[in-house]
Amino acid sequence: MNQDIGENKLKLYAVNNSTMLLLPLVEGGVSAGFPSPAADFLDASIDLNKYLIKKEATTFIAVTEGFSMIGAGIGHKDLLIIDKSLEPRDGKVAVCVIDGEFILKRLKVTSTGIWLMPENDKFKPLQVTEYNNFEIWGMVTYSIQQHY
Repeated sequence: MNQDIGENKLKLYAVNNSTMLLLPLVEGGVSAGFPSPAADFLDASIDLNKYLIKKEATTFIAVTEGFSMIGAGIGHKDLLIIDKSLEPRDGKVAVCVIDGEFILKRLKVTSTGIWLMPENDKFKPLQVTEYNNFEIWGMVTYSIQQHY
């Protein structure tokens, strides 16, 4: 496995849902085309804990390091919301442990086995074999990027 900054590594954190932070919510949506008067829609608020975290006991937050999942919209230093209670599914992004290391990849299940697929052409798919110590640790439910 590639040990440099390019391969996605994760720093994991437990979720603390004991606080509430209400933020203004634009209920009508934000136009990506023509501008709309957003101030008219700021009557509601949202608690991101309630929106992003469905099961506190099985949810973790991770900070990514690396660029192997950039095609999935997951880049370096992004935040991931991970739920360990969700069933793994083909085509979904998962946090896996392979040979003692956390790895972030898209699951691909074929007749030849399980593949861990990067979302960057600079990285190669990794086939899980019977010689690997492998576990699907959790499923990514949200990714939060910085855009500034």
